[in-house]
Amino acid sequence: MFYIALFLTFLYFKIARVHKKEEKLTNLHIVTHAVVAISAFAQLAYGFSHYSWIYVFVISFIFFIAAALMVTAVQVGIFVDGKPFIKISTLHKSMPYLAGTIALFSILLYLF
Repeated sequence: MFYIALFLTFLYFKIARVHKKEEKLTNLHIVTHAVVAISAFAQLAYGFSHYSWIYVFVISFIFFIAAALMVTAVQVGIFVDGKPFIKISTLHKSMPYLAGTIALFSILLYLF
């Protein structure tokens, strides 16, 4: 669960970076960014306390690159029959749900 939560955190922040460049920042987005930032600190604290620090850094770097490539692929466009398969606006709309999932996983890390 730690790995899934960490990957989703990197993915969220990559989507948030693109969203900040393209859209206006609202109070809802500020709150979700804060929730994910707190969850990210909790995840990293868990990772450093349960795994080797070099292992956490390597996994984080791999997830950082993978999330960047995924968001870039959506920005460039994945087309099926001339129509975009996934739009960047779809990712923007899913940000609150992604933030809730990240927060839930972070809480579950410490409960189990």
